[in-house]
Amino acid sequence: MLYASNDEKNYTMKAPTRLPSLNALRAFEAVARHLSFARAADELFVTKAAVAQQVRQLEEEIGAPLVERLGRGLRLTESGQAGVRDLADGFAILGRAARAMREANGRRFLVINSSASFAATWLVGRIGKFKAQHPDIDVLVDANPTEDALERANVDASIRCGIGEFPGLSTTLLFKEDVFPVCAPALAHGEHPIVQPQDLKHHTLLHLDWHPSFSTWPSWSDWLKAAGASEVEATRGVWFNQMSMAIHAAAQGQGIALASLAVAADELAAGRLIAPFTTSVHTPFGYYFACRPAQAGSQRIAALRDFLIAEAALSAA
Repeated sequence: MLYASNDEKNYTMKAPTRLPSLNALRAFEAVARHLSFARAADELFVTKAAVAQQVRQLEEEIGAPLVERLGRGLRLTESGQAGVRDLADGFAILGRAARAMREANGRRFLVINSSASFAATWLVGRIGKFKAQHPDIDVLVDANPTEDALERANVDASIRCGIGEFPGLSTTLLFKEDVFPVCAPALAHGEHPIVQPQDLKHHTLLHLDWHPSFSTWPSWSDWLKAAGASEVEATRGVWFNQMSMAIHAAAQGQGIALASLAVAADELAAGRLIAPFTTSVHTPFGYYFACRPAQAGSQRIAALRDFLIAEAALSAA
C-alpha cells in the first residue's frame, strides 16, 4: 500500500510464518527497478492496477510500506530498499534453476534478453523464422531487462538500447535510432490531409514521456524545428511512457507519433502506418546485440546474431 509517510498507519509486526506471494514479490521487484507501476505492468504483461494490488498485498504481509509517492514519481522506503537487491538476485537464481531443470531434460535453450517493448514490436515476430532456419535451436525470449542481465540472469544474449557503451560485452549494432513521424493512412488522407509539416497543427501529437539517464530523446519540439514548422504547438497532445503504446495509438488513428525504425518497421511494412515526411532527427541511440566476449564465437550465438543483423537490414530497407 502506498503512504505519504510512515505515520499514516501503524503496522503490527508479525513473525514471518511463510514466504510472501511470489507474484507479489515479483511485482514489487519490477516496480522497484523501474520506479513506475506502469512500466512494471508493461514488463509483467498485466495491468497497472494488478501490479499496485500485488504491492499492497506484499506490504500487508511484510507489515511495512515499501513504496511511497514522490511528486509524480515513486521512491522506495527504507524497508523497500532493504530487500530489493536480494529479491533481484533471488529471481535471477530462480531463473537459472528453471533453466537448469529444462536443460537436464535434454533441452538447451538459447536465451535472449530484451525489453518487453522491443520484444513485442520487433523481436517476437521474427523468432519463428529463426526457428525454421535453425530447427535444432530452442529459443527462450526473456522480456525482463536489467543492466546486468548477462551476468545475473545467465542469459546467452541481450538486445540493448543505448549509445553503444557496454563495457565488458561484445556488441554489434542492429539499428540506429533515427526518429520520424508516423500515422495511420486514414489520418493522413482524412478531413485534414497531412502534406506539409504545418498540417500537423490540425492533429493530436503523441509524445514519448521517457527521460533516459545517459542521453536525451528527441521531442516534437526537436522534430518540428528540424522540419521548419514553427507554427505547430509542440507541447499539446497525449503522452506515453512506452514507445510501443504511442505506435499502437498512432496505428489506431488517434494521432501522429514520433517513431524509430526498431518499433515501427513492421507496422510500416504492413501498411498500418505511413511516414508522411522524409525529415528525421538523429539520436545517439541504437539497438545492439550483446553477449559475453567468451561466447561471441559460439555457433548458436553467432547464428542468432547473423540472423538479427540480416533482419534489421531488411527492416531498414
